[in-house]
This record gives sequence, structure tokens and C-alpha cells, in this order.
Amino acid sequence: MPSLYVPLTGLESSSEALSVTSNNLANLNTIGFKSQRALFGDLFYQQVGTAGDGDQTQIGLGATVESVDSQFTEGSIQASGVPTDVAIQGDGFFVTQQGGETLYTRAGDFTTNSTGELLTQDGAQVLGYQATNGVVNAAATLSPLSITIGQSNAPVPTANVDLALNLNSNTAVGGTFSTSVAVYDSLGNSHVLTYTFTNTAPNDWNYAITIPAADTTGGVTAVANGALTFNGAGQLLTPAADVTGIALPALADNANAQTFNWNLFSSPGVPNVTQVAAPSATSSTTQDGFASGTLSSYLINSDGTIQGTFSNGQTSTIGQIALASFQNDQGLVRNGANNFASSISSGEPSLGAPGTGGRGSLSGGSLEESNVDLATQFANLIIEERSYQANAKAVTTFDEVTQAAIQLIP
Repeated sequence: MPSLYVPLTGLESSSEALSVTSNNLANLNTIGFKSQRALFGDLFYQQVGTAGDGDQTQIGLGATVESVDSQFTEGSIQASGVPTDVAIQGDGFFVTQQGGETLYTRAGDFTTNSTGELLTQDGAQVLGYQATNGVVNAAATLSPLSITIGQSNAPVPTANVDLALNLNSNTAVGGTFSTSVAVYDSLGNSHVLTYTFTNTAPNDWNYAITIPAADTTGGVTAVANGALTFNGAGQLLTPAADVTGIALPALADNANAQTFNWNLFSSPGVPNVTQVAAPSATSSTTQDGFASGTLSSYLINSDGTIQGTFSNGQTSTIGQIALASFQNDQGLVRNGANNFASSISSGEPSLGAPGTGGRGSLSGGSLEESNVDLATQFANLIIEERSYQANAKAVTTFDEVTQAAIQLIP
């Protein structure tokens, strides 16, 4: 009497399929969730005879759910405006670690704790490459990422000064023009340098660069001096190149000895200093040093780099989020809490920066929504409900047939 067994396998298979569909619907709003589908297969067959033409006569003995696979299509990307949120566009998984176990997720609704560690919602550390002095080594071993608002970046002493200015060609001999620029030492302290230009003859000027006496040991003020010569068109002839290696006197704050370059030319043959019949004036001053600053904000770029903005106006790379890819995504094991674990079937992860090795790019301040399609799931519900009802009807029919057979016994 195999008939009862057959619809029971149908009931069980339909029930499992309903569970898959209901789980998809339950996770309709789960960040980064990947929907699943139940795939059916028929069971073994019983040979009950042979037809006249020699063909075997077989009766099937039911159905089973052969596999439940995951659909790794990308969900919709929605902007959130939260700096710790990040979505993967394309293939790949975020790499996380908790309690010594490495897991993988598509859910990028990250947060930070009191020490600045970048964490998933269930407290796992997000792994990547932490930057050293603004430089990321993508060949390094993955480590937990940290973003600490208020962390400082080191000062950088001034190495180059650019002054874009004009000296009035109508200035009388002995006439002067002064301008100033602040430079930074190795400790991040600023020092105002004064550039004084004195006309000595038509087309000839002397310059003197000084620093406040209070900024130096022994009250030394002189930094550098020299001469500038222009042609009749107001173009700088001498010096014919940038003034390099200008040394500051020993500084009172005990900063390191320091030299800098005064860039007289923006490019070969294009001087920053001119002498024409117009008022002496400075149009711009720039220098490449800066004081120490504290992290005030950050954003996550498409290549996973976390770019910080500091209170001194500087930007620097804090770290880079890593991604993992697998030869067989279907071989990943679901661990709950939006996490997957690798297995023999999935193969070992290939780790690296977003946008490399076939891995997708990132979208900072955004989240990947669940890829569950509501219309598809409702359609599946109807089909699975009908399947369950049909198999239940087969069970009741078999019960009635069995009762009739029993009544045949006297």
C-alpha cells in the first residue's frame, strides 16, 4: 500500500516550500537579505511490470525538496545619509569577525562603539585594512577597522611656499612692499614670515624674508634675502629658478630644524612674481604645511576607503573595507543574523579591495534592501497552497479507499 506514502511526501515537500516562502516574506525588510527558493525533485520509482512492447511500467513514489538555493541578485540600493551605512553594488560580501569566527554578510548597516570600532548590528567587527599615516597596505592581513571621531592626524611642516604677486613698476627707488604667509613647523605651530620687497633701481628689487624674533632662540629674525631682476615686459629674469633650501632659524618651541622652498615659478617660464604698472599686491599665498587636527567627519568611497576630514581642513584615509568573493556562493551556509559561513562547497574566500578581482564596488551612506519580490512570493504561496491542498485531498481519498477495502473483509 504505497499510495498513502506518496501524498505524504507531497504534503511534506509543500510544507517545506511554504516555510521557504514565508521566511522570504518575513525578511522582506531585512537589510541585504537574499531570498531562497525550494527546488523539487521526484523520488525513486517502482517497476510494476512490462508493457507488450517491452517498455517498463513504473509508478513514482513521491516528491522531495532536493535543494533550497539562495538568489544572490542585488537588492535595491537606497540612500540613508548615515556615514556608517554602506551597500555592495555587485558581487562580494563584507568580512566580519566575532568570537574568533569569521563570517560574511551583505548587510552594511554598520555602527561604531565607544572606542570607534566599526561593528555590525550583532556586534561583530568589520574587517579591512587600517591605514598608517593615511596609507593603506592592501597586501596586509585583515584587521578590525576603527573610526574614532576626535582622533588626531600628525602635523606636516611646510616644505613649499607660493606667492602670486605683482610689484608696481612705477615704485620709486627705495619704495617697499610687504606681504606675509604663515608656515608650520614639525610640531604644528605656525610662524608668520614677512616678505619685504625694496625697489633698488628700475626693474631691480631686493627681497628680505623675516620671522618674528619671539619665535626663535636668540631673537634671530633673518630667514633669507636676495635680488629680483625683471625685463622690460615685467617678466622675472633672476632668479631663473625657484629659491630652494631656505632655512628657518632655530625655533623657540624646539621644533625640528626646517627648510622650505619658495616657488617663484608655477611652471617652467611662468613666474609667480611679476613687475608691471599696477599696484603692488598679493593675489594668493599657499603653503603645504598644516597643524595637527582632529577627525570631524568621514565618508566611505566606492573603493572601500574611509576618507576622514579633520578640523585643520585636511583629508586623510583612515582605512579600507575589504570584501570577500567565493567560487560558489550557493555553497555558503546561512548562520542567521544576516551572516553566512564558508564551507567546503563554497570554497575559500578571495579577499581584497572593492572593485578588484571581480568584487563589486561600495556605495557609502546607502543600504542594500532585501531582494525579495513580493509579487513572486505571493504567486508562490498560491501554488504551494494548492499543492498542499491537492496532496491533502489525495490522503483523504486514500483513507476512504482503505476504509472501503477494510469493509470487504467479512
